[in-house]
Amino acid sequence: MENNMEKKTPLNDLMRSAMEKVRELADTNAIVGQPITTPDGVTLIPISRVSLGFGCGGGDYGKVQPKSFSGCSGAGVNIAPVAFLVIKDGITRVLPVAVPPVSTVDRVVEMVPDVLDRVEKFFDKKEEKDLE
Repeated sequence: MENNMEKKTPLNDLMRSAMEKVRELADTNAIVGQPITTPDGVTLIPISRVSLGFGCGGGDYGKVQPKSFSGCSGAGVNIAPVAFLVIKDGITRVLPVAVPPVSTVDRVVEMVPDVLDRVEKFFDKKEEKDLE
C-alpha cells in the first residue's frame, strides 16, 4: 500500500508553497522583535502575539487520463503588539501594550513583579544593615 503523503501531487505543491509564505511572515523576529536602545541606555524589546490560519483543498476531476486538477489555498497572519521588555540598569520590566486590567485578578497578576522587586530590595537593604 502506497502512502498518500509521499505522492507528488499538485495539492502537495500548493500546500508547500503556501506554508513557505506563512513561514516567511511569521518568523521569530515577528514575535520577539529586534532590541531598540535609546540614548539614555534603556533597551526596549517588542513582544508580539502571532496568530495564523491556513487552509488548503483540491481534487482531481474528469474521466480522461491524465485527470485535471483544481485547488486553492489560503492563509492569514495576524501580528499584534502585546508588550515591551524594558531593560534599564540591569533591571528588566514588562510594559504591557494591552488594555488595562479589568478584574481584580488581572490587577493582582500585573502587580506581582513590582511587589517582588520591592520585597527583594527590602531584604537587600536588611542584609546590608546586618553586615554593618
